[in-house]
Amino acid sequence: MSLKVLLVEDDTAFAATLARSLTRLGHDPTTASTPEAALAAVENARFDAAVVDLRLGERSGLALIEPLLAADAELRILMLTGFASIATAIHAIKLGACNYLPKPATARQILAALDEPADTPAPEPPGQTSLRRLEWEHIQQVLAAHEYNISATARALGMHRRTLQRKLAKKPVRE
Repeated sequence: MSLKVLLVEDDTAFAATLARSLTRLGHDPTTASTPEAALAAVENARFDAAVVDLRLGERSGLALIEPLLAADAELRILMLTGFASIATAIHAIKLGACNYLPKPATARQILAALDEPADTPAPEPPGQTSLRRLEWEHIQQVLAAHEYNISATARALGMHRRTLQRKLAKKPVRE
């Protein structure tokens, strides 16, 4: 079955590559690089799914979930991010996203995530969570609470802004 997919991604090279891959797989992608362009696209056409980047420039893709669902309640939304964390995944799902994937993700992985039923339980993480991973999760939660404002998040965490930026520039800590 061919899907009409809205790709909301500010990285034009990644969006173009993903759009080409989806086209080769027989789907119909449309790209939007800003939240405004995404909302205009949803008002002008019907989509089966939307793949939304968590960070759209200085803004959060999380803020786009509710307006997209208000425009089309049947739209399946997948959050895609290079800054994956449990806190943002939970927040995205609570807002109405059907799934959440870390970058890099292939077109096939994205399509598989869109096919999963919304009530599929998340797998239990094996073993114990490391202290570094817990710190990463806490930073992501505080960052989301401060609407991704680095200075406000650094103040809330009691750390220097540059220290926070260095921690955020690193890849997420694995289990």
